[in-house]
Amino acid sequence: MARLLIVHHTPSPYTQAMFEAVVAGATDPEIEGVEVVRRAALAVTAPDVLAADGYLLGTPANLGYMSGALKHAFDTFYYPCLDSTRGRPYGLFLHGNEGTEGAEKGVTAITTGLGWVQTADYVIVSGKPAKDDLQACWELGATVAAQLME
Repeated sequence: MARLLIVHHTPSPYTQAMFEAVVAGATDPEIEGVEVVRRAALAVTAPDVLAADGYLLGTPANLGYMSGALKHAFDTFYYPCLDSTRGRPYGLFLHGNEGTEGAEKGVTAITTGLGWVQTADYVIVSGKPAKDDLQACWELGATVAAQLME
């Protein structure tokens, strides 16, 4: 069975709502043969990342950059996973009130270094997520999970 790992830092109600929509899409009953594993960014380990076939990443933009928690996660698993996870698909959901460009650029730089492949458009939301934003999060989760179906 394929494994989708969702690594998230969701301290705000808005980021949490986006996370829940992503999980709902990834666990849609029509998607079969994919185990969805959720790990808080401060708890994820290199073995979690190595055991996964694809990834969804979620973070707020704090002061124009990804959360310290997601950066810590990358710092924890980057080198142990560098040569073993190349080519794996990933997606990103990102929330900010303003200035999300630095967070997006940082995640893109790190995932490019890892050799991961962006297989869905990033979902980037400023302010309170609207119904369309949450639908986009659902679609992000479903898209990445469906790509892992066996």
